[in-house]
Amino acid sequence: MSIISFLGFTILVGLIAWYGTRSTNEKSADGFFLGGRSLGAVTIAGSLLLTNLSAEQIVGLNGQAFTEGILVMAWETLAAVAMIITAIVLLPKYMRSGITTIPQFIEQRFDKQTKVILSILFLFAYGLVLLPTILYSGSLAFSSMFDLPNVLGLSQNATIWLCVWSIGIIGSVYAIFGGLKAVAVSDLINAIGLLIGGILIPYFGLKLVGDGSIGEGINTLWNEHPEKFNLQGEVDSSIPFGTIFTGMILAQMYYWGTNQSILQRVFGARNLKEGQKGVILAGLVKFLIPVVVVLPGVIAWHVFDGNLPKADLAYPELVRKVLPASLIGFFAAVLFGAVLSSFNSLLNSSATLFGFDLYKQLFNKDASEEQTVKAGKRFGIGLALVSLCIAPFIASAPDGLFAYIQESLGSLSVPILAVVLVGIYTKKVPALGAKIVLTAGVVMYLISQFVISPIAVDAALAEAAANGITDAKELSIIKAEAYPHFLHIMGILFVINVGIMLLVSKIKPKTTPYEPVITDEIDITPWKHALLAGIIITAIVLSTYFIF
Repeated sequence: MSIISFLGFTILVGLIAWYGTRSTNEKSADGFFLGGRSLGAVTIAGSLLLTNLSAEQIVGLNGQAFTEGILVMAWETLAAVAMIITAIVLLPKYMRSGITTIPQFIEQRFDKQTKVILSILFLFAYGLVLLPTILYSGSLAFSSMFDLPNVLGLSQNATIWLCVWSIGIIGSVYAIFGGLKAVAVSDLINAIGLLIGGILIPYFGLKLVGDGSIGEGINTLWNEHPEKFNLQGEVDSSIPFGTIFTGMILAQMYYWGTNQSILQRVFGARNLKEGQKGVILAGLVKFLIPVVVVLPGVIAWHVFDGNLPKADLAYPELVRKVLPASLIGFFAAVLFGAVLSSFNSLLNSSATLFGFDLYKQLFNKDASEEQTVKAGKRFGIGLALVSLCIAPFIASAPDGLFAYIQESLGSLSVPILAVVLVGIYTKKVPALGAKIVLTAGVVMYLISQFVISPIAVDAALAEAAANGITDAKELSIIKAEAYPHFLHIMGILFVINVGIMLLVSKIKPKTTPYEPVITDEIDITPWKHALLAGIIITAIVLSTYFIF
């Protein structure tokens, strides 16, 4: 029964995606990369949520919640604030220029070489961090939920490899041959399914904890595990409270305000009004997402008495424990769709970046639209193969899946965000300043986190050992205090990167001040309720921190 419902829902999504895209010209650049600029608000919101909310988010955040509690919900609730800022402040500036990619904006503001550097950084982030983590987390979830090693008679490692390649091949077919509209339409259907399926897990989990009563389940968690409901993270937690005001908001602004895989859904809007409504609607739903990506981790802590081989197994093991057998197939299909969504969304964005921003500039300046699309597809296939080979090795990440993603992306997010924001709000910063930041900024972060930080931590732990300190909690605090948290480092480096660009503009300013490009290709009339909706959602988000 589970297999039938899994296959049935998966095939249904594929058929609806095909039907919804049959009239789109996938051979044109706008058709393949932007869905013919025909996406409405609801489709955009669904696609944004599914691009973001995939197995790496559900598995990774619930894994952190399993060990640390609901403080990790900051990744979700603060995302809503970043989405509001993007919709109201950044989106009008992007869409009035009619761009297809963020690097296109960088070319308009700086020059072609800066655009190439930025495109390469995006592709490194996708190929080495995001695509592999999506594949690995999805494979881990399916392997545990269905006990695939025993069912297939394979080792855990072999099962992960099999799942990675199965998901990767199917996702590649969606992204490479279907284009953005196929991705977006399937995203909308899967988003609805994932929200329904995602809510079922805490529903059945709380009933299990409360002996059939959801209210009693909540009371039990609150009374027996009060430490799990503290939002003020300790110094040795994954999110110390102070980081919310430094690198946390910067990481969110990078992801929602400058990340090509996210903004490509919005650039496909039929007009600015639909784009803003889509982002704000997604922001409202995003505020509610902790029920899906955080609460189950706390429930799992109680159900399994805090004992699991790996924290990242908390969610899939809870699903297998609490979900009725009749719903396993449906939920697996929804989760499978979420994994495919994030994977093929990133792959489609990678093909777009390569086709528009690298192929036409570096390899074939006179390429037609059809040639550009073909080149993007071929590159997407190559990038998919690279990510398929990397994905199984993420199992060795020491601090969990979600921590691996965020810390790894810090090297790129800080300089990219600095360059985009300075590019928007200044007119005389030259391309030289952007190039310095996009190269030196990455190097500074890598040196900080992978050279200086280990040395500082090792020295602090050696001193602790010399003083006879052996308590695990004390050692954890010493380790955390030995060097600033990576989110604080992101905040510090952001200020340094912006300072570098402004200093370069003083020494060697741009000879011709930048004037924004304005196009009439898109209706850029803003949604009249955007600001009010944004204020209300932001107030709701901030209220959660006062409550907890």
